[in-house]
Amino acid sequence: MTAKHYNFNDTPPIERPFRKAVLRGLAVLAPPLFTILIFVWVISMTHNYVLAPLTSGAREVFVWTISDTKEDLTLTDPEKQTAVFDGQTYQSIANGTFIPQKIYNLVESNPGEPAPQTAKAIYRRYINLTYLRPYYSVPFFLTVFVLLLYLLGKFMAAGIGHFFWNLLERGIHRLPLIRNVYSSVKQVSDFLFTGREIEYTRVVAVEYPRKGIWSLGLVTGESMLDIRSAANEPVLSVLIPTSPMPVTGYTITVLKSEAIDLNITIDQAFQFIVSCGVVVPPGQLQNIVQPEPVVEEK
Repeated sequence: MTAKHYNFNDTPPIERPFRKAVLRGLAVLAPPLFTILIFVWVISMTHNYVLAPLTSGAREVFVWTISDTKEDLTLTDPEKQTAVFDGQTYQSIANGTFIPQKIYNLVESNPGEPAPQTAKAIYRRYINLTYLRPYYSVPFFLTVFVLLLYLLGKFMAAGIGHFFWNLLERGIHRLPLIRNVYSSVKQVSDFLFTGREIEYTRVVAVEYPRKGIWSLGLVTGESMLDIRSAANEPVLSVLIPTSPMPVTGYTITVLKSEAIDLNITIDQAFQFIVSCGVVVPPGQLQNIVQPEPVVEEK
């Protein structure tokens, strides 16, 4: 008869159902929450750096176009501070300036914060109330912005556009400080917007950062010729993603002979990385052998 030995020093882990429930709820809520935050950030950036400048510029153009101010008119109704000029009623505001009464009345009924005091401020508020309401201006300016991008892209595709752009870049590269910033930004923008993408050829395992520790990597190319010559054998460029955010990581160069090809897809590799190794591809699961029941000898 076999005897069972118990180690009384081994204490069972303490169950924390509340913490488990909170973490489970956080895991469910985090993906849609981060998705919403990213969209809010994109919308906010578009509004602050695209729509707001376009709206401000259009407002100034409208003010300059329709502005109708008079100076030193004779009051026809001192009580209401109004004057008539060419059959139109003008309202007196500060500093002896007169503006059309219909514009003044509309702004007076919807002054906003802060209330406009000068003729130009009143006209700006009037433009916002009549021509630049958000449900008019936002779709219009987005359409104009996309159209401008399209026309710019077609212009750059033409020979003359490319010629002028090369002249402009040549001038930028002559500026000591600006050329460094411009070159870095251009590399990022070319990577993001010109259709160039990182092509992961296969998934490998490499011993990194030291022997005995295996890291999952994505092969991106054959690295540099000088490294291949120094190693006297083929080498690979491998992106080592970090958990749980595989969009970040670091690039290493390893010997091709030291990289082990894994029989998993790119999607399965990302699932493994995002889950911190919890979600293992089905073909890579270790078969758990159930122990045979112990038959007690009589």
